[in-house]
Amino acid sequence: MLFRKKIEPRCAYCCKGRTISEEEVACVKKGIVAPEDHCRAFVYDPLRRVPPRPAVLDTENLKREDFEL
Repeated sequence: MLFRKKIEPRCAYCCKGRTISEEEVACVKKGIVAPEDHCRAFVYDPLRRVPPRPAVLDTENLKREDFEL
């Protein structure tokens, strides 16, 4: 997921931007911008992207019959 070819460009995970706060990114090209913005100078940095948290398994509703063939 982090290294897929077609990534939606966002200043939040561009190597030319630095996160100031949750609402602001300091871009080398554009200055202070929103994390959702992007420009033609976008260069993807996979280490800056935080993947969504995995789903939690709901074990309360599982029964022994769910694991039998």
